[in-house]
Amino acid sequence: MNEETLQKELHQLVVGRLDLTRNLQDEEVYLAIDQVLITYSQTSYLPVKIRKQMRTYIFNRIRRLDVLQELLDDNTITEIMINGPNHIFVERDGRLMQWNKKFESEEKLNDVIQQIVAKANRVVNEANPIVDARLLDGSRVNVVLSPIAMDGSTLTIRKFGDHSMTVEDLIAYGSITEEIAKTLRKLVQARYNIFISGGTGSGKTTFLNAMSNFIPSDERIITIEDSAELQIRSIPNLVRLEVRNENVEGKHGITIRDLIKSSLRMRPDRIIVGEVRDAAAIDMLTALNTGHDGSLSTGHANSPSDMLSRLETMVLLGTEIPLLAVRKQISSAIDLIIHLGRLRDKSRKVLEIVEVLGVVNNEIQTKQLYKFIETGVDDSGKIVGVLKQQGELENTEKLARAGLL
Repeated sequence: MNEETLQKELHQLVVGRLDLTRNLQDEEVYLAIDQVLITYSQTSYLPVKIRKQMRTYIFNRIRRLDVLQELLDDNTITEIMINGPNHIFVERDGRLMQWNKKFESEEKLNDVIQQIVAKANRVVNEANPIVDARLLDGSRVNVVLSPIAMDGSTLTIRKFGDHSMTVEDLIAYGSITEEIAKTLRKLVQARYNIFISGGTGSGKTTFLNAMSNFIPSDERIITIEDSAELQIRSIPNLVRLEVRNENVEGKHGITIRDLIKSSLRMRPDRIIVGEVRDAAAIDMLTALNTGHDGSLSTGHANSPSDMLSRLETMVLLGTEIPLLAVRKQISSAIDLIIHLGRLRDKSRKVLEIVEVLGVVNNEIQTKQLYKFIETGVDDSGKIVGVLKQQGELENTEKLARAGLL
């Protein structure tokens, strides 16, 4: 008998012993599994290793997230990509690989998706087939149901571990240098408004978490996110706000724009917007231009200049004002852009740090302060380089006011 057939047979035997109509305790499920395994072993030899595997598999299937649970429990995996019930891929050490297990059926995969979404207080169904959610540990979840996903429902999970990345970790991984970390600490403490840009998987949220450790612990911080991912643990006076999707009637949704407007009445010292991706950009810029210095946010872009262009576009989606006025708002609100990237060896690094200056001849002026210069490749295939200083910060007024110049 092959492993898959054995799993099905043992699972059916355990389910036959359980009253699934009532709220079972974990101990009851484990007891039923152990009884089935003991009885089965009396007639068919099962090695200890196989019995342990079967015990975990059956429990996960009944009480947890089926085959997905094993991947969630594996701390070496950073991303899980499920393309229908038969194709599961994972990212480990920056490299994609296919996993050798699968869901029993499309229905079982959809059952697992519903469990995840329900725990995040979200709804996904035929009328609303696309949803973003999160796991209890903060891991990011995206779901697209079949038939929108033509080869079966897709489930993508960006995992976040219990350990929140620190600046010391970033230095150890070579993402930034100790010297630049000290500079960034001063800039955050002096209340510079900093925008973190980069592509998908470049480490924007991780970097923002690390930067938040520089914020003085006696300040009041409001975080605003589409799906809560930030893991800020150094601020006692912290208020975490999360978007609420519309209900099945298309009502009672709470947007990032709503949360930003509300946060201004909550006496924040700083506002952290997890990611700006739509017309909420105008509200964020308004907040930064009305006395909430020291705020942080992130956005998707290929370069700092692209990030500025995207912000212009997002603002214009939400309001009809002249482009020049938009550019003046952006240049006044944002002091620095830190651009992250993922190199061909899968490492994540700070590629540029750019200062945003004023508007000259109707164009936003920027100044490159640091740039990553590649110098070669080491014996293990890792890219070697240095984040080299290209210029001096021009706007030093905030540093001077904070006594950090």
